[in-house]
Amino acid sequence: MEFTLRYKVSEEQFIEACANYESWAQKILYEEHYSIMFPLCCRYAIDEEQALDILHDGFIKVFKNISRYKIGTSLVAWIRTIMVNTAIDQYRKNTKRRVDDLDAAYGISDVTPDVVSEMSAKDLLSCLQQLTPAYRAVFNLYVIEGFSHKEIAGKLNITESTSRSNLVKARTKLKAIIKNAQIDRYDR
Repeated sequence: MEFTLRYKVSEEQFIEACANYESWAQKILYEEHYSIMFPLCCRYAIDEEQALDILHDGFIKVFKNISRYKIGTSLVAWIRTIMVNTAIDQYRKNTKRRVDDLDAAYGISDVTPDVVSEMSAKDLLSCLQQLTPAYRAVFNLYVIEGFSHKEIAGKLNITESTSRSNLVKARTKLKAIIKNAQIDRYDR
């Protein structure tokens, strides 16, 4: 969703109003981008409450830094970057470093693609939220956001090998979680 002229102000005037903490402009910015950014935050959070914390912290950063936004570029992409970085900040703040065995990555049977296609987006999000913060962060950054292991290592202050290891473990655990969700669904 890009800036529209339905507010009878230019993009530059709108951004300036946000930078000057004018509530009407901030309200419009928040309302137009909430539905896009909330699902993004949910992918990084344990639950909706934490996702809302990330979202609100992210919007505070958006409003504090809106004067840095370059007029004519994608506002959605700019806000998205802030939200992802806010989720990473939350991860860093809340995560204690620990190393798990790679042994858990072996011997787990694959989940068939049909299982995933039968699941709702809400069910898949619920499965993703069951991953540890470290695994969830690496999975989101690599699989969904498209960052390299080198970039992830820099963002999360971990080594590239830890990023790779966490991705393997995240995929393995996610397969097991999805498989258990499938079993639970058929046991009902």
